[in-house]
Amino acid sequence: MYADDSLSRPDSPGPQDPVDQHDLTDGHRHAEEADLPDEPVEMSREEFENAVGDALDEVPPQLMALLDNVVFFVEDEPPADDPELLGVYDGIPLTERDEFWGGQMPDRITIFRGPTLRMCEDRGEVIEEIAITVVHEIAHHFGIDDEKLHALGWG
Repeated sequence: MYADDSLSRPDSPGPQDPVDQHDLTDGHRHAEEADLPDEPVEMSREEFENAVGDALDEVPPQLMALLDNVVFFVEDEPPADDPELLGVYDGIPLTERDEFWGGQMPDRITIFRGPTLRMCEDRGEVIEEIAITVVHEIAHHFGIDDEKLHALGWG
């Protein structure tokens, strides 16, 4: 079900096309340093959080209903050792849970404000990037890896 190519973004590159917008080194979304604009986009924390909420509202309800024990956070900056991280999923994917799974703390999906604002040219691009990052990190909860996400255009 989750490997279905119907999840492809309509404007995504084909499988043979290079995907150079994001780095794949550790399985999380990163801004490419060479592509960063001179000045970050201005967006308050409240506006950014609202944009994350709007992105979550755009996820189909059927998919949101399948999320199990997940909380979403917005943080200003990622860890110092990974300053271009846009988002991260921290948890046990559904595909790795067994009958003994339970009683766990919620999985966490965190979207990072600073690197997102620094990598985008304008507010519209920030909103689009937030939506992509939200879907990307939700996909990890369902066990979809970065290689498949990039092939589908959700890199």
